[in-house]
Amino acid sequence: MSVIQRLRTAVRRTHRRTVDLSHPARSPLGSAVVNCVAYVDGVRRPVRGTGVEDALRSVRRAGRGFVWIGLHEPDEKELAALAEPLGLHPLAVEDAVHAHQRPKVEAYDEVLFAVLKTVRYVEHEELTATSEVVDTGELMAFVGPGFVLTVRHGGHGSLGPLREALEARPEQLAKGPSAVLHAIADHVVDDYLAVTDAVRSDLEAIENAVFSGQAGRGDAERIYQLKRELLELRRAVAPLARPLASLATRPTPLVDPEIRAYFRDVTDHLARATEQIGSYDALLDSVLQAHLAQVTVAQNEDMRKITAWAAIVAVPTMVCGVYGMNFTHMPELGWTYGYPAVLGVMATACLLLHRGFRRNGWL
Repeated sequence: MSVIQRLRTAVRRTHRRTVDLSHPARSPLGSAVVNCVAYVDGVRRPVRGTGVEDALRSVRRAGRGFVWIGLHEPDEKELAALAEPLGLHPLAVEDAVHAHQRPKVEAYDEVLFAVLKTVRYVEHEELTATSEVVDTGELMAFVGPGFVLTVRHGGHGSLGPLREALEARPEQLAKGPSAVLHAIADHVVDDYLAVTDAVRSDLEAIENAVFSGQAGRGDAERIYQLKRELLELRRAVAPLARPLASLATRPTPLVDPEIRAYFRDVTDHLARATEQIGSYDALLDSVLQAHLAQVTVAQNEDMRKITAWAAIVAVPTMVCGVYGMNFTHMPELGWTYGYPAVLGVMATACLLLHRGFRRNGWL
């Protein structure tokens, strides 16, 4: 690994977000609940009681604001307990529990259901044929009148830092649940860009190895592994383009008109990430073809060397084979200098052949 790549790895580790899996002390609603907070005019408000219904009741009593509930890998029973007071559709609840969904945005009556794939770059000292480069998870968001429910699957993609950043901007948070949905989408897409930038260092390492003449026979497996990881990243990024474009252009009662403009910015960032992934994949194809061409050229050179030496060895083999036949009358059998003369002829012929092959670049 080069010095530049080590510096990039150190910087990424320094700026890596902390993982916020669960906070039992703040989870009065069940083991899967990370947080349940009420916001009025963009400011966190204390909630009387410990249930979601208490939080919703306090917001509705105020006549404005919303409740943000965060879950981490809930089971069917835990999410079903929240479905009735929030009015969640059974199909959306099923998708949120079982995960492994394609990125999408669907409207169920007065509730908007969004599925996003979260990604994380897996740090490694050197890319190998079995290295995991991209780790994916899932993030679902239910957005409805007076509430936002986020469901996270996987060991990364924590929304704790995002919640703190939004609370520091009450004017943005005061725009309602759609502001939270935009912040989540923007957070996820920013991670896409960060991962694609990190993958570029692996791509550059492979490219340098191939074109510097240091590539080995195992580099084809490394290139193929990186292409597989890029495919996984593409599956997370590409399907999100149409849902985000719909949120940015199509009027929706659940999305504030001012927030639609922000979604257009997120769409642009997503397009950039998609283009980078496509260019990386195309470049990997070129690198793979170049590597295979180098392997073919090396094999041809080896075959030429083998052929040249076989031609040189064929001369003494032929002469020895002729004089190894058991005939009584053969030329120069009775000559005193016949043996050294034959050896001299064989040596001269071999030297001439060796010189000719060297001139032609075969040896």
